[in-house]
Amino acid sequence: MSAVSAEAVSGGQTRAPGPARPVEGAPLAPAPRLLPALAAVYRAQLSRARVARIPLLFVATFQSVGIMVLMRGVVDGGEAARAVVAGSSVLVVAFVALNLLAQYFGQLRAGGGLDHYATLPVPPAAVVLGAAGAYASFTVPGTAVTAVTGSVLFGLPMAHLWVLAAVVPLAGAALAGLGAAIGLLAPRQELATLGGQLGMSAALLLGVLPAGHLPQPVAWARDLLPSTYGVEALAHSYDAHPDWLRVVADLGVCAAVGVVSLAVATWAYRRAAVR
Repeated sequence: MSAVSAEAVSGGQTRAPGPARPVEGAPLAPAPRLLPALAAVYRAQLSRARVARIPLLFVATFQSVGIMVLMRGVVDGGEAARAVVAGSSVLVVAFVALNLLAQYFGQLRAGGGLDHYATLPVPPAAVVLGAAGAYASFTVPGTAVTAVTGSVLFGLPMAHLWVLAAVVPLAGAALAGLGAAIGLLAPRQELATLGGQLGMSAALLLGVLPAGHLPQPVAWARDLLPSTYGVEALAHSYDAHPDWLRVVADLGVCAAVGVVSLAVATWAYRRAAVR
């Protein structure tokens, strides 16, 4: 059997050889989306921190309750009592979301843990938000226990304690972003730990003490602390007829500071990961 010629296949005409067509490569995998990556980091951080952080959460709660017991001897009630209970409740958030998160990211940077996250297909914002959310989640039970205990101790009404459902995540976001930024920007792990401790001490001194008893320069410094606005929102909720516009305004400041601080922490993560 004779072979079929190229002319017969092409209808008697030969085609001039043209340039070879480029071989198309395999399509690239889609970029990881923020929300699924955030959920994965959040679950991983929550499971890893659960065993190590729960004892520290008991310490934070016991510390806040102890402060209220001590203040009970010098504060009878009224506006000062509301400030003490609200400040002690938010102090639990500061202890975990600011202090412990600053230590965590400082340790992660010093030990090369950021290199591990840099190899994963996870956006930097998901790493920061996932870790911040996991640490802030641990503050919920301690904050609720402190607020209820303080309300009973000082005889405050508990009808509007549902405000905690907004105070904890918004104040937690602001303080967690600040803590993550401190841990990622500190040149050494010891300085990250020191920064977290100083931030928690500021939340203790400026948040628990009634604002009317502070000197004016200290009151100005209090206005710069993000947790102050969570304290004010919770304290106003103890009023018989709360000024809800003021509560919403204070929570709005917490939300705005949270967005800015988490954005700064994300930038600091990118800056530290490329080094």
